[in-house]
Amino acid sequence: MSSVVVEVRDVHKAYGDRRALAGLRWEARKGAITAVLGRNGAGKTTSIGICAGRLRPDAGGVSVLSLDPHEADAAWHARVGVMPQMAGSGAAGVYPSARVREVLDLYASFAANPLPTDALLARLDLDSVASTPWRRLSGGEQQRVSLALALVGRPELVFLDEPSAGLDLHARLSMWELLEELRTSGVTVVLTTHTMEEAERLADHVVVIDEGRTVASGSVAELAGSGRRSLQDVFLELTSRTT
Repeated sequence: MSSVVVEVRDVHKAYGDRRALAGLRWEARKGAITAVLGRNGAGKTTSIGICAGRLRPDAGGVSVLSLDPHEADAAWHARVGVMPQMAGSGAAGVYPSARVREVLDLYASFAANPLPTDALLARLDLDSVASTPWRRLSGGEQQRVSLALALVGRPELVFLDEPSAGLDLHARLSMWELLEELRTSGVTVVLTTHTMEEAERLADHVVVIDEGRTVASGSVAELAGSGRRSLQDVFLELTSRTT
């Protein structure tokens, strides 16, 4: 069995009076795709933010590549790629006037062995907008650029927060194929989603969270059990218990 590279241990997090995480526990294993499923507001984005070192837990802790993200150095950060949830023009850390190719080249310059930017632009169908400023991109194009920025440094672990949001069918299928290729090459992928089809297609391991707690985890087959229930049926059953 592959080793655990992400471990979330009894994590609590609140924003004022609003409790985002309440003893959350889950883990991700090396070379696998782990899907964190939950409704809007379940705590998925907060969980990823803590694992990526962007947020601090109020209690509990996380281990990512055997380190606490808040104590990690530049070498650790070079091993981790992060695609944040798209929520506004600055969500990916891109200046509105920056052009696609120049920002991708900039990110590549930070890496010791980056992916070729031209090939990555072509793989994500972005070569036609390579000279376009970020602010003029469609939402789906911004999503694909954000994914490219997370991958250009050849990370061994990537966190993807709602990566298919805003993508059309063609772009979504292309992204799924790319994630499957990453897994084949040994990259560990952790993605959040509320799309059952995405989890069923991609995930080796599924974590279902609701109201800041883990309510189930396992493979799609394990969660479905011996019956013919779909992952959506399981998800609705699990999350309705806490409403």
